[in-house]
Amino acid sequence: MNSILTINNLTKKFGYLTAVKDLSFTINKGNVYGILGPNGSGKSTTLGIVLNVVNKTSGSFKWFDGNVSTHDALKKVGAIIERPNFYPYMTATQNLKLVCKIKGVDYAKIDEKLEIVGLLDRKDSTFKTYSLGMKQRLAIASALLNDPEILILDEPTNGLDPQGIHQIREIIKQIATKGTTILLASHLLDEVEKVCSHVIVLRKGVKLYSGRVDEMISSHGFFELKSNQNEKLIELLHNHPSFDKVVVTPDLITAFLKEPMKSEDFNSFLFDKNIILTHLVQRKESLEEQFLQLTDNQ
Repeated sequence: MNSILTINNLTKKFGYLTAVKDLSFTINKGNVYGILGPNGSGKSTTLGIVLNVVNKTSGSFKWFDGNVSTHDALKKVGAIIERPNFYPYMTATQNLKLVCKIKGVDYAKIDEKLEIVGLLDRKDSTFKTYSLGMKQRLAIASALLNDPEILILDEPTNGLDPQGIHQIREIIKQIATKGTTILLASHLLDEVEKVCSHVIVLRKGVKLYSGRVDEMISSHGFFELKSNQNEKLIELLHNHPSFDKVVVTPDLITAFLKEPMKSEDFNSFLFDKNIILTHLVQRKESLEEQFLQLTDNQ
């Protein structure tokens, strides 16, 4: 795999505070990566370091094969790490023309990128008339003007309404299908689960997990159960080798699987034991449940 960014033992201290601690991971071409963690976990600091706006304390990082300077490598990077900042009384096209001049990009790219983010029909509207979601989409268009190999987004849906969030996520997925590598920082588990192929989980600057999203949520799931013979059912679950953990609440029994099992096979098994279920739902553990288990162990 072609690596786009390699981070080795990266550490950043602000006085007594360690914002990023001994962090290592690799971003490979053609994937969508999420850096996931609560506020203060070191996500933005990590992005700031690799984009040369924050100085590292120790460790190293290299772009691409490591044979180009960070300054030259960043010419192949598109990034949005702050609120969109354009001239309010200029149109989208006029604002993007300024970006083209700075980046040395042909004006012909403007309409192409505005179409990707769904703003072509508003290209002659001034920036101040845009909604927050439209402003964010214009920022993405701006970051795409130089056809970057990787697009870096810091909390891309922050402050947006549900429709705006949906639009940004769909745009990110669309950009990814065209082969652009994406690295986004988010505190939203739902965002990472829906958009990303890979995830790096941070907590207080320390990496807790790095790998594919589907591998992180590759547990065998659980059954939600109700029965008129709950005591008998609970005893059977505790003695059954296929179940790892059983959680009992007044109105529901949740049985976590440690190996694959179909709901119809389980229902049939219980029926043979003279246990009739009044409720049976099989679910997969969400990324949120996995994340909470991961952070609870720290």
